[in-house]
Amino acid sequence: MKNVLQIKNLCVNFKTHKKEVNAVKNVDLVIPEGKTLGIVGESGSGKSVTSLAIMGLLPEPQAKITQGEILYKGQNLLTASKKEMAKIRGHKITMIFQEPMTSLNPLFKIGNQIIETIVLHQKVRKKEAKEKAITLLEEVGITDPQRKIHDYPHQLSGGQRQRVMIAIAMACEPDLMICDEPTTALDVTIQKQVLELLVSLQKTHKMGLLFISHDLSVVSELAHHVAVMKKGQIVEQGKTEDIFLRPQSPYTKGLLACRPSLGENPKRLLTVQDFSQDKDPSSIPLEKREIKKEKKMDPIINPILLEVKNCKKYFPIQKGFFGRTVNWFKAVDDVSFTLRKGMTLGLVGESGSGKTTLGRTILHLLQPTAGEIYYRGQNLSLLNKKEMRDMRKKIQIIFQDPYSSLNPRKTVGEIITAPMIIHSIGKNHQERKQRAEELLIKVGMGPEHYDRYPHEFSGGQRQRISIARTLSLRPEFIICDESVSALDVSVQAQVLNLLQDLQEEFDLTYIFISHDLNVVKYFSDEIIVMKEGKIIEKATPTEIYQSPKMPYTKRLIDSIPKSIPNFSR
Repeated sequence: MKNVLQIKNLCVNFKTHKKEVNAVKNVDLVIPEGKTLGIVGESGSGKSVTSLAIMGLLPEPQAKITQGEILYKGQNLLTASKKEMAKIRGHKITMIFQEPMTSLNPLFKIGNQIIETIVLHQKVRKKEAKEKAITLLEEVGITDPQRKIHDYPHQLSGGQRQRVMIAIAMACEPDLMICDEPTTALDVTIQKQVLELLVSLQKTHKMGLLFISHDLSVVSELAHHVAVMKKGQIVEQGKTEDIFLRPQSPYTKGLLACRPSLGENPKRLLTVQDFSQDKDPSSIPLEKREIKKEKKMDPIINPILLEVKNCKKYFPIQKGFFGRTVNWFKAVDDVSFTLRKGMTLGLVGESGSGKTTLGRTILHLLQPTAGEIYYRGQNLSLLNKKEMRDMRKKIQIIFQDPYSSLNPRKTVGEIITAPMIIHSIGKNHQERKQRAEELLIKVGMGPEHYDRYPHEFSGGQRQRISIARTLSLRPEFIICDESVSALDVSVQAQVLNLLQDLQEEFDLTYIFISHDLNVVKYFSDEIIVMKEGKIIEKATPTEIYQSPKMPYTKRLIDSIPKSIPNFSR
């Protein structure tokens, strides 16, 4: 069997203002034709740097490849000219990036961006390229592709934008596709469709896949071989079955133990640090082996904090030169529920089901089309600007993408103290700085991070900064909108443990929005299932997962990658 890609003794260094960092150390990898290599590891382990080195996209002059070879069908890409790389990159070797909003051009319609790739590399007419673009959008699960092809990236959900990126990558039928967290933003049903699509394309075109993901369940179902990276080095690699059923490295064992499972519900999640040494499982702290108990609701201790009555949020569908409204898109359609103080309500459903829109409508970041939203008995729609501004101290949100929700021009300290200044919390700068540093410690970081910028941190660290900013106003109620979906399993476990600790310490109430059903089951006291803007099912996690009433809910659960997968591929 021929190798489509082989990496030999690759080393990559990054220059910082203080020192030179060895980001990738002596990496050796092989990807045969028609096979998939999965790379797993924590954020900052060198996974993405390795993939960028293959594509010739490392930032210059900060990054430097100090030694090694990257062989594409025998050709060393490190010695290829810029003209040769331009022909290979995007055609023979393509890449799906983790953050589609920063990868797609916000000024161009998604159809034009797919068509541009097809015309550039396949030399076909624009009409033919448009037809292929529509077919590709349909294959990756975009509904009504004839209409969506005219949408801009900001008009699509996070999951839909990722599907567009996959369509662009597949447009030229490449020999090797590098997938850097390609299913992070996708719900479980679309994730399953995309994985099946990648397997189908691989079989048809004998395409090699380099699949980078923090979701070990996904990697186990797709990859033939797995490499585990830690601090720039490969600590273990082998057949997928051996890595998942017979791991040798304590680090690999830790990664596998971090993931919440449907079968177990521990009081606290394990992290990689619990497996820092090859110790006996009995040495793991007792609270991390205890089973999580369902909360008992007391009407006095847990009064109704939030009440949503017949909430609707419609968006106009406009056509023509004058933007005439021809119909309405019902993002949230007649939703009603209550949430008690100190409890966690999970919102699940496919991408576009209305979860995020509902969350933002509750906070009045989007004005409801109809219905009433009561917080502590107050109708939020009747509050004036000053009253609503005061209310925002109590109700906060943690957004899905911490990188785009943090101002890159502000330091961490400025980001955390800004809400305090707006709401007149703290007597002076020194008092606000002290509180910000306390919050950084609270979320597992340190005071030394106060003067640094967001780009200097990993994804997990940026999400911790977002949580610290949210806590700066001492809120009572927080909406977590896919707040752990982009994190690797170990950091995800740390953040979930942190959110639980904060809930106990500050008596917080959460709405937890996620497409990751394993995480929702672990974290929630009650779950709402949404479809096409409506609530179709509401029950406890146990009831939802053991005996779902609706076929749609059952389909969601059946789409979850299994903790111990079938290796009979």
